[in-house]
Parts: sequence; structure tokens; C-alpha cells
Amino acid sequence: MKIYTKTGDAGETSLFGGGRVAKSHPRVAAYGDVDELNASIGRAVSNLKMEDSLRSQLERIQKTLFGVGGEVATPGEKGREKLRDLVTDAEVEALETSLDAMEVDLPPLRSFILPGGSPAGSALHVARTVCRRAERSVVELSRTESVRGEVLRYLNRLSDWLFVAARHVNFREGHTETPW
Repeated sequence: MKIYTKTGDAGETSLFGGGRVAKSHPRVAAYGDVDELNASIGRAVSNLKMEDSLRSQLERIQKTLFGVGGEVATPGEKGREKLRDLVTDAEVEALETSLDAMEVDLPPLRSFILPGGSPAGSALHVARTVCRRAERSVVELSRTESVRGEVLRYLNRLSDWLFVAARHVNFREGHTETPW
């Protein structure tokens, strides 16, 4: 099977579950931003120095993001029925539990901090900003199309999680945060 189909040469693309839309459609922008987020997290994983639970958590997040992307890419409630179990409130709660655990050892924030630090910490900060953009795109899509609340909550919590994960990695690797 060839990777190119030539069916998008005129500026349209096929949606998961059927139908075609312009490549500039809000649905395509939203799942493209989620895909970029997933790739950004993959880059962060590649920069981690140690095999640890953070790596497995990031890989779980990447798998969940495939579910987010699938839901966002699929028009109509009926087409998304099979995907509902991939993004649940349990995934949101898992992020919250992990976030709380990472924060225990971190010094409290007294000001804004500049994004940076180690290669992994910096990559997680970039992933956080991509996550916020993906969230904005999915919110924009939700203004005209049905998007489950679990998907919106997951992206919102994930940006918080990525911020704390960046701080956690930098702290663990001895990189001091730079206040603004």
C-alpha cells in the first residue's frame, strides 16, 4: 500500500467514519493539533534520561490522545460510539492523581517561571503549549459540532499535567527554575 493517495490534492480530506471536508475545516485543525501534541510528547519521551514511571505515563497519554484524535476526527454520534471508552473521566482522574503525586516534592511556585531546563523538561513545556492550542481547537470545534465533555476535560487537565511534569523532570535533574 502506498502512503500517498492523491485524493487530497484539491484541498479536501476524508474523515474517519466517512465524508470529506476541506483541509481547513475546524475538525481537521482540531485533530491535526491533537496529532501534533502527540508528536510533541513523543519528542519529550525521547529526551527522558531515565526509564521510569513518567515514561510509561507519557506513553499512556499518547495512546489516549489517539482516542481523542479519533473522536475529534469522526463526525456524528454514531461513528464515535466505538471510541467512547478510550477517553473517560477515569483518564482525567488518573492525570489528577499523577499530578498531585509529582507536586509533593516540588518547591511551591512564588512567581511565573520561564519555560526551559533540561531537554526533557523543555520538551514537556513545548508539549504543554501545543496541548493548550489543541484544547482551543477542540473547544472551537465544540461550538458547532458535538464534542464530549470528557475530551475537553482531558485536554484541559493534560496541559496542567504537562506543566507539572516539566517542573518535576527539571527538579529531578537538578535544573533550577528561572523566575519571571
